[in-house]
Amino acid sequence: MKIGVISDLHIDRHKRLTPEDYTHELVNAIQKRKIELLLIAGDISNNYKLTHKFIYDVETQSHIKILFIPGNHDFWATDTDASSAEILDYYMNMEACLIGNPYHLNDSWAIVGNTGWYDYTYASPEFSLERIARRKYYGATWQDKVKIDWPMEDRKLSTIAAKQTIKDIEQVKHKHIILMTHIVTHPRFAVPMPHRIFDYFNAFIGTSDFDAIYQQYDIRYSIMGHVHFRNVFEEQGITYICSCLGYQREWRSDNIAQEINHALYTINI
Repeated sequence: MKIGVISDLHIDRHKRLTPEDYTHELVNAIQKRKIELLLIAGDISNNYKLTHKFIYDVETQSHIKILFIPGNHDFWATDTDASSAEILDYYMNMEACLIGNPYHLNDSWAIVGNTGWYDYTYASPEFSLERIARRKYYGATWQDKVKIDWPMEDRKLSTIAAKQTIKDIEQVKHKHIILMTHIVTHPRFAVPMPHRIFDYFNAFIGTSDFDAIYQQYDIRYSIMGHVHFRNVFEEQGITYICSCLGYQREWRSDNIAQEINHALYTINI
């Protein structure tokens, strides 16, 4: 089976293109490359209803199954009629969402997914936990601070996400596993330090709470997003994949078809 992987589409952030343009170009790429299953590792949009519509439209037009996990932007509650916790429940009731719902690919492979959450461990040790928890630095505010209304603090959320992931993996632990998160689970995908801004903001990039999962279970592929990097590497038998489309200003060209094709990574199982 040919599996496509992409993340951080941000379909509502382009200055000129519409979500329908993103749908059209992603469907074209799926069909041209004969992809049979698509995995989206979060940050589709800033509104849960738009995220849902995009998944439905791509699935309907491409005639393949879509599986996804929401990213932090997909939980933004401002300008919606729901809290972030209610949005999570909404996603978990979608057939396409992997949280709490591991997918049996075949007799040998399964796909497990969870957004994950950042636990501050990727920040420079010069910053105290209290300082990081302010989520403000050099006049910039980490937007989850004002856009998401989780009822608990970040490190607790990271722990809960890791525990839910273990619970889901336990259901399929006899198989090879494709693990998909949004939050980074390998420090190689963090912004290299020293860095004037990301010595601090790396706190909100990744988590160490998943480290034990890689040691305990047969993870063969680890998919993530969030950092808007595009990179693939292998370490100790695990292929780590970050296949973000990212914001328009980060693209290498102005051609959305070219950018989607470059970001879209394929796995053959």
